[in-house]
Parts: sequence; structure tokens; C-alpha cells
Amino acid sequence: MIDWNQVDELRSDMGDAFGEVVEVFLQEVDDALLRLSQQEVGPDMAADLHFLKGAALNLGFSSFAALCAEGETLANDGRAEQINLARVLGSYRDSRDAFLSGLARRAA
Repeated sequence: MIDWNQVDELRSDMGDAFGEVVEVFLQEVDDALLRLSQQEVGPDMAADLHFLKGAALNLGFSSFAALCAEGETLANDGRAEQINLARVLGSYRDSRDAFLSGLARRAA
């Protein structure tokens, strides 16, 4: 679910700014998911899913990124109605919870 090697690499690269990066990531993903859930099903969903995929990969949310990639492909192929948005949202919530609890454990 979480690629901890990616998280550790990002933490190393960002140093003291890592906490701010996490905060911005979580806010931007929340905003994009809200936008995605409120828009009409169609090819326009691909842009938000693409953004979410990239953001998720940067922070190590590998399972969530894979679902976003799948949804992006469906939207780009004209099959946006096949996107399981509930699954995408659930994956993000599960990933966020695992990430935050993992960070807390690693900090202790």
C-alpha cells in the first residue's frame, strides 16, 4: 500500500521541509478528490486522476496511484463510467491512514 522506500527517499531529499510537503500533498489530494467526486462522469476526469497518480507516486501511495492510473486510462479511453470512484476514494483513505500511522511509528 505504501512504498516506504519512496517515503524515506523523499524525507531524505526534503529534510526539514518534509512535514510541509506531506501537509500540502494531503490538502491538494483532498481538493482533487472533492473535485473529482463532484464532476460529471466523463473524459475530463482523466486530468484529476493523472494529477492524483503523480502526487501519490511521489509520496509512496502505490496502491492508490495504481487505481488512479487505471481510472485515468479508462477516462482517456472513453470509458469513464467504468471508474469505481468509491474504490479510489477508499484506497486513498486507507493509504492516508496507513501512511500517517506509519510515520508516527517511524518517528517514535
